[in-house]
Amino acid sequence: MEKQYTIIRAGSKTRPDDIPELTMDQVLWEPDCGIRAGGRIFHDGENLLVLLRAKERDIRAEYTAPMSPVHEDSCLEFFFMPAGEEKYLNFEINPNGCLHIGFGRDRYDRERILLPDPAAYFRIRTSRTADGWEAEYRIPGEFLRRFYPEFRFTGILKANVYKCGDKTVHPHYLAWNPVDSSVPDYHRPESFGTMILE
Repeated sequence: MEKQYTIIRAGSKTRPDDIPELTMDQVLWEPDCGIRAGGRIFHDGENLLVLLRAKERDIRAEYTAPMSPVHEDSCLEFFFMPAGEEKYLNFEINPNGCLHIGFGRDRYDRERILLPDPAAYFRIRTSRTADGWEAEYRIPGEFLRRFYPEFRFTGILKANVYKCGDKTVHPHYLAWNPVDSSVPDYHRPESFGTMILE
């Protein structure tokens, strides 16, 4: 069953609790090792704002260079595209704030997106918490319009949000929306859920 999430427009008076929470409660491909993840996604009319968090004791954070294979570390991921498009963006981030971005139709058709200073451009912030770690970043509308020229902060996104860690002490795969695959593979746009931009 496809999930739905509302991406609200937040202003200066919006409290964190006013923003809907999403939970990555789909445990995939490996036994449940107790790791949990969730987050909030909203917009301000000019940027898409992504706040993701994980409850994870044995954190792996090896990579520091942009475009590294951060899915091998403790990793939080956001894949999305406007409804009706054929290519999606994937944002993958580890606890060091190391970001991997791709664009394409599937796992094999991907363009790597490398910017001069992604940490500054996306205003990346990561932090350790008492029981895990958090990551937040913003995706400017001007960046989205490089790939989707007609993009506006209204309408529908097809999307999924993931937690993984291929080379962590406890390899794991979590998702917000169910993924129809017998093997680990997040690059399944046909398994994206629906996010409504208000």
